[in-house]
Amino acid sequence: MICAVYKSRRKADSYLFIEKRNEFERVPEALLEMFGEAELVMMLPLSKRDHLGFADINKVKSELKEKGYYLQLPPPKVNLLEAHKKEIGYSRD
Repeated sequence: MICAVYKSRRKADSYLFIEKRNEFERVPEALLEMFGEAELVMMLPLSKRDHLGFADINKVKSELKEKGYYLQLPPPKVNLLEAHKKEIGYSRD
């Protein structure tokens, strides 16, 4: 299985995996609008790989078969100061 991987020019670190190059028919219109202009990054042979960088390869393959696309978003940013305050039990009260 080979898929096309596109990056968003609007949303940093967001990638859209689709079944075939330039075939966005199965991707919802609202998602395409949010994603913005898609720039081809690579053609990726999934059948020859055991893992991907940040995405679960089995989930990518499954969603490509079921939905025709897989959207990879960056992990949410953690506010380290707030996490530290919570960890030490700091309160302004």
